[in-house]
Amino acid sequence: MRAPDFWREDNGISRLLEPIGLIYGAVTARRIARAKPLQASAPVICVGNLTAGGTGKTPVAASIAAHLSDRGRSPAILLRGYGGSLKGPVRVSASSHSVDEVGDEALLHARHFPTWVSRERALAAAPAIAGGADVLVMDDGHQHPGLAKDLSLVVVDGLSGFGNGRMIPAGPLREPVRAGLARADAVVLVGEDPHQIAPRLSGQLPVLRAHLALGPEWQSLRGQKVVAFAGIGDPDKFFHALQAVGARLVAVHPFGDHYGYAAADIQPMLDEAYAADAIPVTTVKDAVRLDPDQRQQVNVLSVTAQWEDLSALDGVLNKAIGG
Repeated sequence: MRAPDFWREDNGISRLLEPIGLIYGAVTARRIARAKPLQASAPVICVGNLTAGGTGKTPVAASIAAHLSDRGRSPAILLRGYGGSLKGPVRVSASSHSVDEVGDEALLHARHFPTWVSRERALAAAPAIAGGADVLVMDDGHQHPGLAKDLSLVVVDGLSGFGNGRMIPAGPLREPVRAGLARADAVVLVGEDPHQIAPRLSGQLPVLRAHLALGPEWQSLRGQKVVAFAGIGDPDKFFHALQAVGARLVAVHPFGDHYGYAAADIQPMLDEAYAADAIPVTTVKDAVRLDPDQRQQVNVLSVTAQWEDLSALDGVLNKAIGG
């Protein structure tokens, strides 16, 4: 689904739905309070968030895994496998598993690191460690209490902040901000900070600053006409990023996060691009959900998380894994 516009502001719809949101928050709080987390035999770093979708959590988790690898560690990625049919635990193969089995994010991670999907992430910890991992990176899971975390990072999109401050379905929050931050060790603030989140958290939690950057593929799009589509947490971010690097957007087509594309969804956009002498473009996360024949006809852009201060990141990581 796409985040509804009323999640960004206080209005009649959000107020009407607030009682349901309070129930949602109470159920989450009870589940977390009653849990008995499993303690893994390797450090667990959770990269989560407090809101539904669109914060940059997956690129941040991938960047942390890459940085740990550069430091000589052997990370494995754990995630639920949202949208996939396999309950797990199962190690993901980028070449043999499908998006219908393990979800799009798992396929992206599996290209670079040992990646395990499991509805109960605690069940994946032991096989991941037995497979050679000496540190586990959870992509999502701040509200998943089954596996004890040695380091909990909450990713916050600077532009969206915490939306209207209400819980699903009245707003974007998975739990109250205060409760979620109380279990965090640091905040990763992605992008600009018009809501002044960093100053508000000063003295409470370390705030690591990062931004999302398009991969080098964007250089071929500068000055070119583009038909762009995306089914991610916030498609508008992708479209704005294309404009920022000089692409000329002829048309944009937003879809819901993890949208399951059919050939009939893609062909009209390919035809539109051909008629306009434009280049069809999407994200690497969307590309794994395309039919292989259509995927070959679309330019794919990767996105990476870049840190303002790697030494600050190391300072936080060292508390969980040592220097």
